[in-house]
Amino acid sequence: MNNKIDTLNNLPLYKKAKIKSLNCDGTIRRRLLDLGFVVNSTITTILISPSGGLKAFDIRGSLIAIRDEDSSLIDISY
Repeated sequence: MNNKIDTLNNLPLYKKAKIKSLNCDGTIRRRLLDLGFVVNSTITTILISPSGGLKAFDIRGSLIAIRDEDSSLIDISY
């Protein structure tokens, strides 16, 4: 990893990254943590919706789809 810092919604297809921080609180933060979006977890973009606005990620052995508005709250490095 080259330690490029960005948000999860900008992670290219099939590129691996590590989660650095969650920039949210309340119910959104709790939901992301429950889904496995934990700091220092490795994450890979697997699918991008043809209509846009939704991406699926491989995180901790699970395929999780979230909206771009939620993935923009997650800082990553790759």
